[in-house]
Amino acid sequence: MHFVMICLALTVACGIRLFPLDFAASWNHRYQRSLFLFLFPPLILFTTVLAIMLMGTHGEMMGMKATKFSYGFSFAFFIILVANFCKLWLQALLAQRRVASYPEKTVCQQKLHLIEPNFPYIAQVGWLKPKLVASKGLIELLTEPQLEAVFAHEQSHLYYYDNFCFFLLGWLRHSTFWLPHTESLWQELLLLREIRADLKAAEAVDALTLAESLLAVAQAPHSAAYCWEVGLALPLPDSRLAQRINALIGNESLPDSPNLAYWSWLLLLFIPWATIPLHC
Repeated sequence: MHFVMICLALTVACGIRLFPLDFAASWNHRYQRSLFLFLFPPLILFTTVLAIMLMGTHGEMMGMKATKFSYGFSFAFFIILVANFCKLWLQALLAQRRVASYPEKTVCQQKLHLIEPNFPYIAQVGWLKPKLVASKGLIELLTEPQLEAVFAHEQSHLYYYDNFCFFLLGWLRHSTFWLPHTESLWQELLLLREIRADLKAAEAVDALTLAESLLAVAQAPHSAAYCWEVGLALPLPDSRLAQRINALIGNESLPDSPNLAYWSWLLLLFIPWATIPLHC
């Protein structure tokens, strides 16, 4: 029966991931749909293997005996989850310590850690207590109003706890990379994250100025040497840059925060645990 549970969980996870993305929908609909399609499949796998581990290798369920194979498969998946979390946590810790070693400066009343390269770079680094890091190239490239717009964008990431949330999403991405459309959904969420930060920043600064700074950063030479985070840190593909600029100059509204009705699908994740009393 445990093996049947694993097969059902895999079928549901892969089946949900095959739902098409609607790139023509509103930002609000795209964000909520993409988040559900990205989150639910790995989480239903996690709750299923955890339920099987709790039931153990002995006993039976609905007349079918538990097997060591199902338990071993579940335990291996759990170990992969733990190992990936530890790996990503260590990488984030080392990156944050590296950032802390750079001199701290104040630019446009914004405290940041300054790095030497002459290419434009800025990012919030760290998933628990993010630190703002920027390059001399960025400071020299942008005007003061453009820098203020970029800083407002980075503050928006702090407002939405993007570093913490996307650390956990990245953990699920690495642990279930083999599920259908993992990378495309990840890229979609990254884009929508940046658009949300852009639109939030546009409440405090001029949207056109922020769009101009995006274009200036995108057109400048880049390097992968310091790319700890995604956003203004990496070269932007033309399609993603165009979508961000269109959202800014088109007066798009911020995506609504998911309400309780939207998150009600989380209750379905407890279905595997409801089978535990059937094990004897």
